[in-house]
Amino acid sequence: MTAVNYDGFDAFAANPLDILEMIAGDNEWPYERSNDEEIIVAVSGEWRDFHIRYFWVAEDNLLQAAGMLDMRVPDVKKSRMLETINLVNERLAIGHFAIWTEDNTLMFRHSSLLGLDHDLTAATCEKTTEAILTESNKYYPVFQFVLWAGKSPEEALKAAMLDTIGEA
Repeated sequence: MTAVNYDGFDAFAANPLDILEMIAGDNEWPYERSNDEEIIVAVSGEWRDFHIRYFWVAEDNLLQAAGMLDMRVPDVKKSRMLETINLVNERLAIGHFAIWTEDNTLMFRHSSLLGLDHDLTAATCEKTTEAILTESNKYYPVFQFVLWAGKSPEEALKAAMLDTIGEA
């Protein structure tokens, strides 16, 4: 992610999605913004491309972000995935993984409650996006091991969180 300086940008007067639109443009990430409440950004990850949806709820001064992993959870595996999500969420400092009930898609969510002065900065937007990408990339293999390799949540975490030493 390219660190960008937005000196002179008036965050109070702007819709916070304006900042995200500038960040997407500066990083050459494809994005779609059809209104003042939502922007969808496509970002390449280590395992796959992610679509991050940012929602601005002006009346609550709330910026919500959801990184869609494009991983559907079959009903027969939902209880095992919920157990896995719980174990993973215990390790997170911000945000959380969840299953979107409408289509059983796995996602990472994070919300920022802004002050009345819309105290959102470009650095905050970049950190939110970075957190979504970091955690999604880090835990994607865990979810795959449970869904497609038949591992238990504990086995999946242990296998995916192995740190290698040295180079091959």
